[in-house]
Amino acid sequence: MIYILLILGFVLLVKGADLFVDGSSSIARALHISPLLIGLTIVALGTSSPEATVSIIAAVEGNPGVAIGNIVGSNIMNITLVLGVAAFLYPMKVQNETIRKELPYTLLVSVVLLVLVSDIALQGASQNLVTRGDGLIILLFFVIFLYYIFEVAKRNRVRNKEETKKQVEEVEQEQVTTSWTKNILLTIGGLIGIIFGGELVVNNAVDIALSFGMSEALVGLTIVAIGTSLPELMTSVTAALKKESEIALGNIVGSNIFNILFVLGTTAVIHPLSIESKLIVDVFIMILLTVAVLIFSRTSFKIGKYEGIFLVVSYILYTIFILIRN
Repeated sequence: MIYILLILGFVLLVKGADLFVDGSSSIARALHISPLLIGLTIVALGTSSPEATVSIIAAVEGNPGVAIGNIVGSNIMNITLVLGVAAFLYPMKVQNETIRKELPYTLLVSVVLLVLVSDIALQGASQNLVTRGDGLIILLFFVIFLYYIFEVAKRNRVRNKEETKKQVEEVEQEQVTTSWTKNILLTIGGLIGIIFGGELVVNNAVDIALSFGMSEALVGLTIVAIGTSLPELMTSVTAALKKESEIALGNIVGSNIFNILFVLGTTAVIHPLSIESKLIVDVFIMILLTVAVLIFSRTSFKIGKYEGIFLVVSYILYTIFILIRN
């Protein structure tokens, strides 16, 4: 029965991601919002909802290793496997704004996370702990990110009047066959599929993994991270196949920011998290991989097939490393 529920969860995730991309991209065009902003906000929040659900439940139920491992593991998977596969299918053009602001901000919050979880090394404490105070600090960074997004949205409306006019014409043509109600229902239905599918995948995958004697941290970094990152993977791959590269890239960058700031911040405020020392290595690896993506972006203003292959291979090597380490 566990395996049947696991497969059902995968089906819900795949279909939910497909509906979510279609609905959210149509709404974006109707509201004259750039696809990148939609990827950074609505799509990123939607695909990060499984991480939020799983991490909060895991923390409340006394499984902090699963909670933090899920967040770090999901972020590593996003910037390696998810971005790599999407870039291999359809090269990602990286906008100047993303290179100068969004990717550096992702790097900044990753470094902040490293500092907050290094209590033993930095303060000589008896354990590494993300306290409620730390959680509030992280949420303040999230508020700064939201403020930045709103400012970009305002500037985007002012600077792109001609593009907006073109979008209006496209929307008017599209609305002949597609209504607002349908787009909203597609988005909500896709999000529900993502949430319930992610929960089914994670709960049943954890039961299977623990029965094989895997540690909490390893379960969080692998099974749970893969399960909760499936929405990002399916959404970004679907967006890439539909040549919506801005939504695909925005989803990945936005999801990583949401995972650290919103998911971890909210989880820590609800229930403080004790962190295994070996997870600090994983946070450091996440930072190095983010730097690599930033370098790729600055070099050619795109992430192409070769960079995609490098990122996928990096994820395979990382997975081998944590399996051997455990």
